[in-house]
Amino acid sequence: MSKYALLIGVSQYAAEELKPLPSAEQDVEAMRRVLQHPEMGGFAAEQITMLTNPTKTKVEDSIYELFAGKRQNDLLLFYFSGHGVKNEAGKLYFTVPDTRKFQGAVMEHTAVSASMLHERMGRSISEYQVLVLDCCFSGAIAKGMTIKDDGGVDVRSQLGGRGRAIFTASSSTQYSFQQDDLPLSVYTQFFVEGIEKGAADFDGDGQISADELHRYVWEKVQKVAPAMTPQFYPVEQGHRIYLAKSPKDDPVLKYRKVVEQCVQQKAFKVENDRFSIVACKLLDEQRRILLLSVEVAEAIATEVLQPIREYQRKLQTYRQTLVDTIEDEEYPFDEVTQNVLKEYQVILGLKDEDVEAIALQVLPQSTPSTVRPIIATPTPVAPPVPQSFTLDLSNTVKLEMIAIPSGNFWMGSPDGVGSDRERPRHQVTIAPFWMSKYPITQALYQAIAGKNPSNFKGNQRPVEKVTWWEAIAFCEKLRGKGDRVFRLPSEAEWEYACRAGTETPFYFGETISTEQVNHNQHYKRTTDVGIFPPNSFGLYDMHGNVWEWCADHWHPNYNGALKDGSAWKTSNDKDSRLLRGGSWFCNPGRCRSACRGSYSPDYQLYFIGFRVACS
Repeated sequence: MSKYALLIGVSQYAAEELKPLPSAEQDVEAMRRVLQHPEMGGFAAEQITMLTNPTKTKVEDSIYELFAGKRQNDLLLFYFSGHGVKNEAGKLYFTVPDTRKFQGAVMEHTAVSASMLHERMGRSISEYQVLVLDCCFSGAIAKGMTIKDDGGVDVRSQLGGRGRAIFTASSSTQYSFQQDDLPLSVYTQFFVEGIEKGAADFDGDGQISADELHRYVWEKVQKVAPAMTPQFYPVEQGHRIYLAKSPKDDPVLKYRKVVEQCVQQKAFKVENDRFSIVACKLLDEQRRILLLSVEVAEAIATEVLQPIREYQRKLQTYRQTLVDTIEDEEYPFDEVTQNVLKEYQVILGLKDEDVEAIALQVLPQSTPSTVRPIIATPTPVAPPVPQSFTLDLSNTVKLEMIAIPSGNFWMGSPDGVGSDRERPRHQVTIAPFWMSKYPITQALYQAIAGKNPSNFKGNQRPVEKVTWWEAIAFCEKLRGKGDRVFRLPSEAEWEYACRAGTETPFYFGETISTEQVNHNQHYKRTTDVGIFPPNSFGLYDMHGNVWEWCADHWHPNYNGALKDGSAWKTSNDKDSRLLRGGSWFCNPGRCRSACRGSYSPDYQLYFIGFRVACS
């Protein structure tokens, strides 16, 4: 296998509408450094083409050269850092120094079309293709790409990671960011860091795969700029393309992973900027075992904590700005001030819920209805402050419930996606409700039902081999443990909660990987709940792991479907019941947000579980 890379950075622009991006040139140099390093990327120097501020013709010629004349097992990598712009049809274009806009839209002949790149990729016989797009609206390139459904064949073992891995700094509608305190753009900073530090090697096998690198970047970006959501589109087996090596037994890497784990487990206290006492003891002991100096250990911790501290700094900056604005202008704010504050929030990359929490603390409370226009988010709107409640069933067993806000959404799939059982696509209004954070675990089920029928035993694994009737009985018994009426969610509530405001096939985007979801028999069984990333409502395992019973009876399509979010039932108790979410056994297509399944309510299968809801 030979490796070829084309790295493009555009920092200078003639058009006033396109601001300079000083970090773009540093981005491509950093990418070249880690790709060319023999102990990291392993690319030969002569097979890396680096362009800074090139002409449109030069970019297009270089794209042609990258994908033409290569062999089947060659690895081809395309990287772009610069402004991404969309035309009126929503198609993505890569800018060059001479790119111009007219009335807010790109003048297409002055920019490089992403469709041209897509076409050249499609013509190449190379089976290992990687795109890394650090630009605004970069997720728009995924439009028109399909989810590959292999019908259950284990193509991973047969093809060994062939396919495409497409990394994008943002979704098709989002901006990507620079930060003054980072030498590189936010996305590239952590893309490079994951390779250079070896920190993206989550499984410790000495190799960094595409899905591992995406996981690392996503987690880091969410700490620094959570309004920016990196996307990953693995096509065929692109998630298993190996992009770099990592030192397997490096003590620095081992210590870094322990620090990362402490942060993930919230042993770092943001409010007083320090680790808990027990975490400090653990880290110091690990430092001694790994024979690291105090200075090296502190440098590692500082680097890991930098994104968290930076986000806290931006929150404080926004808070002070809001305080100063109240003193300077009459409150409630006029529309111009509200729009400027919103733009300031976007520039800082702050989450809506964090900004609203600040607003609730700072703004005069005599007119609370004027707070929300500052946020100006579309429905469904996340709660102002993340809401949840916990039902303690014993000293060790707790049921965590998450508040799901009211809103409207499009239920089902548009023409050409999914199956006819997911149509007609229709709008549904959902009232606020609570849903369990995880599928019901075996420990929870044992505590309430007094038994554990599961095939794959494990307290924190989802309970399975539970009939619909047994799930209903579980909800009835829960009623005696608190003052709420527990039930199964309706099918509409389930899809609304799963989507969490998204309209893509998965709440992750257009596709999923085995780093995001337990599916496609990759893990051969159920896995502990909560180990994969949640959606923006804070719900885990909505895709894969186990199918989940809903309250509804089966209907073959949505003709005549209810539009108020309630359960759609028939008069026949023997009718099949609805299942949602797919399972560890299912291919990706069966795990989509809109996919519908059904079984007899009497069935007990080792891939069917449930979660609970209450009004």
